[in-house]
Amino acid sequence: MRFFTYQQDGIRGLGLRMGDDLYGILESSPAYPGGLEDLISKGMAGLDSASKTLMNAPLTGDFSYLPTIPSPGKIICVGLNYADHTTESGYDQPDYPTLFPRFTTSLVAHDQDMIAPLDLSDTLDFEGEVAVIIGTGGSHISKEDALGHVAGYALFNDGSVRDYQFKSPQWTVGKNFDGTGAFGPDFITADELPEGARNLKIETRLNGKTVQSANTDQLIFDVPTLISVISEAITLEPADVIVTGTPSGIGHARTPKLYMQPGDICEVEVEGMGVLKNRIAAAPGLTSGERVGH
Repeated sequence: MRFFTYQQDGIRGLGLRMGDDLYGILESSPAYPGGLEDLISKGMAGLDSASKTLMNAPLTGDFSYLPTIPSPGKIICVGLNYADHTTESGYDQPDYPTLFPRFTTSLVAHDQDMIAPLDLSDTLDFEGEVAVIIGTGGSHISKEDALGHVAGYALFNDGSVRDYQFKSPQWTVGKNFDGTGAFGPDFITADELPEGARNLKIETRLNGKTVQSANTDQLIFDVPTLISVISEAITLEPADVIVTGTPSGIGHARTPKLYMQPGDICEVEVEGMGVLKNRIAAAPGLTSGERVGH
């Protein structure tokens, strides 16, 4: 099953994608089955029920996507999780996952603008990634049981403002500018993909040119390991998001550097998961070439 969150006339809705056909019900309708946060907490039974309800409601008219899960309780990102990316970034490969948070104010949806904060920086970089959506929460989850805690997956572009990322040893500020974390379009239930989203081609394109290309089998810390290690310290809850890391090819590691500029189009595609597409725009009130201090 493939669900998405959208809005129409300013009202949030839940959508279902079946091939080329779209279905959807707004939360203003008595038939609204609930948001993904709630449905995920009810397990596959809740998602199955919502799917059956949605199939009676073809989606018509204009709509816009919202982030797959607009307000997850936690977004935990993983850095340095592909060896080639660790090398290009100038680090020794860590033997423990490099974790940092993202906040919901940084999220944007498929087909929305990612925001280049040109008043402060012109170093907005791309990072195509697979996001894991937790279904059953818990702490001290074993590796052997970890995949049973996964509800599904989504696409993510971990847009990073590089000069702010490296102002300190902690990366949090550079990873949390408003409007830099693209998330969507679909929540794909785990049964639609290989276990742990293994052996999937992952690719990022900037203005149609491939800038990142790898396979999820190259993850240093795979999905079960990430869930197990994170849950040793942090209780995971339904609809929490783990963003698993990006492969090599980032703009910051190139000579000359390749940062995203207003008007650019960035696409993240993962085999079997579809495409997350975003245009880059200047922060409101700024033109593409305008910067006010640094």
